[in-house]
This record gives sequence, C-alpha cells and structure tokens, in this order.
Amino acid sequence: MSDNDHHDGSIEKDVKSKPLWRKSVDAVLWFAKDQWFLVGIIIVIIISSQVQVPPSQQATKQVVVSYLAVSIIFFVAGCTLDSKVLLDNYAKWKQHLFIQAQCFIMVSVLAFAVVSLAAMNSHFMEPWLLIGLVFNGCQPTAMASNVLFTRKSHGNVTLTVVEVTIGNLIGPFISPLLIKMYLASGAWYTEAIPMQSGGYGALYRRVFMQFGLSIYLPMLIGQIFRRFFPKVVHKVFTEWQVGKFASLAMLSLLWQTCDHAFGTNAFSSIKASNMVFIVFISIVNYVLWLAISVGLSMLWLDRKETISVAMCAPMKTLALGVPLSFLLFTGITGLEESLIQIPMLLFQILSMALASITTIGLRRWVDAGEKKVQPDDDEADAQAQESVEKT
Repeated sequence: MSDNDHHDGSIEKDVKSKPLWRKSVDAVLWFAKDQWFLVGIIIVIIISSQVQVPPSQQATKQVVVSYLAVSIIFFVAGCTLDSKVLLDNYAKWKQHLFIQAQCFIMVSVLAFAVVSLAAMNSHFMEPWLLIGLVFNGCQPTAMASNVLFTRKSHGNVTLTVVEVTIGNLIGPFISPLLIKMYLASGAWYTEAIPMQSGGYGALYRRVFMQFGLSIYLPMLIGQIFRRFFPKVVHKVFTEWQVGKFASLAMLSLLWQTCDHAFGTNAFSSIKASNMVFIVFISIVNYVLWLAISVGLSMLWLDRKETISVAMCAPMKTLALGVPLSFLLFTGITGLEESLIQIPMLLFQILSMALASITTIGLRRWVDAGEKKVQPDDDEADAQAQESVEKT
C-alpha cells in the first residue's frame, strides 16, 4: 500500500469516527461559510428593524448608497471581465431575446394570473398590494445580485452582466407599458387609482441618470483599468480578493431598502393575513419562475448559460420599481406608495435568500457537467497544458 493510500484511508477513518454532534457542527459551520451572504441578509434585516436612519436623512442615504454600492459592484465586474468575451456575449442576440422575453413577458403574465386569482375575493387583499404585485412582475431583472450569484454558481458571469445592462436599459420603456396594460383590465382593485395625466419624462431622466452613472460608467472605467493596468488588477482582485467588497456593497443596498421600509412604518399598516400571503406567493412565484426558465434553457443552452438565465429571469430590481411607484401615478398618498413597494421589497429579500441557497446545487451541477466533458487521454492533457502555458 502506498503512502497516499494509507493517508487517504486514515482521513476516511477519522471522518467516520467523528461523533454525531461534531458532524452536525461541521455541517453548520460549512453552511455558514458557504452561505455567508444569506447570514448577512438576516443580520441586515435585524439591524434595520431595530435602528433606522432619521427621516430627514433618508433621501440622502438612498442616493448615496444606491449610487456608491452599485458602482462598486459594476466597477469590479469591469475589472474582472475580459473585454473580448464581453463583446462576444453582447453579440448573442438569441440569448438576449430568450432571457428578456422570459423576464418581461413570461414572468409578468404569471404574476398577473396570480393577482387575478387573489382578486377574486375583493375583501381579502388591499388593492394597492395587488397593484404592487403587478408592479413586481413587470420589472427588469435585478442588477447586482445576479452577478454575484452567477459567479457563486460558476455560471457565465459575462452573459449575466450583459443581460443586466440590456434589461435595465429597456426596462424604463417596457415596464410602464406592461403595468398600464395589466391595470387596464378593469378589475375592482384598479378603481383605487386616481385619474392620471402626463408623460414619463421625469422617470426616464432619473432612471437613466442612475443607470448611466452607477452601471455603465463604472464598468467602462473598470475595463480601462483592466486594459492599461493588468498586473495591478490581477494582484488586487485575484491575490488580495478585493472583489469580495462587491458582496458587501450588495448587502448595503438591501440595508438601505429595508431601513426605508421600517423607517416609514410600512409593514405595520398591513394586515397579518395579507403579509403572510405576500410572503407565501413571493416564494411560490420565485420557485415557479426559476423552474420554468431553467427547464426551457436546458433544451438548448449549456449549463453555464443556463445559470445566467436562472439568475436573470426570475429576479427583479427595486431600482426601477421604487421610482415607478411614485412617478407612474399622481395624486396618491405616501402610504399608498409604500403599499406598492412592499411586495417588491419582500420579493427581493426572499428571492435573494432563495437564490443564495440554490447556488449550492447549481454550482455542483455545473462542475459535474464540466468533468464529463474533460478528456482523459494523455494527448488531450498535453494540449490543455500547452493552452494554459500560452495563456
């Protein structure tokens, strides 16, 4: 028996000899380390529920955190993504149509179907909460969390970044039209909306300014840094692992949203039965949208691109949803605005938690697929080694 075989046997024996309590502790520690972002979400919610920024500083906090956090995330993406690969992924128009159609059309249709079923009992749900569920289903994909979870799932991060930029570029045009279309159904809950007039000029200016300064500009600067300072970028983001600050920036985004909701006492204005329903239907919606998008993707996309679909199609952004809640309708109260926002906020929290957990299974699925396609013969190994040396 070789030394390696003896060593492996000793390790296996040590693992088997561990008591049950030690195995349980090891499992909990592994989960906490792997899902530290989920743990961070829980901590952020607890902190924001107990201590909030003063009302007079809420607007400043929202602007600073929204711009700074998203800018950090996409600057990191710009520094770590190869420019040629990025351009190649922008050219994948079939994938773009496939993902954006699911995000805007498939998801919004299913969301409206759920709202229509819930509205069959006019005494059950608050009308503005139902409108908020329609709003959520019509939003473009989330921005920062998609990139982080795709990387954690070993998916095609570049394709995800491309889909995020495309989705949030066309979202300000498509989302208001979808919302107006679904709310023109004449259902009883739409009677709460006052008569509306005016255009979307203020909405477009605000949204495009935010996306331009917090997504496109930081990503462009990151690409410039990668082009002219490759050694510095490699050292900072590979050896020092500074890229993990993007995850902390994502948590700060979630904190500012939760802080606003708790600070305005939005949750206390909702009946317990309505709150339970929104939490339940948010989980069901996410799982259903995820299952459909993954199932359709597996028919023609590889595993890495399927991960991108899984992280883009079912996720929704608050960056457009919140401005829409007070720009799309005029003459509504602050409480009514908060009621529109609550379904979107709860969906984002729950979908991020669920997405974080699903990364465990998804990355194993991707890694298993890569092992299957790896050649075993010596010639292929030599070719692979030669390719690595050239790189």
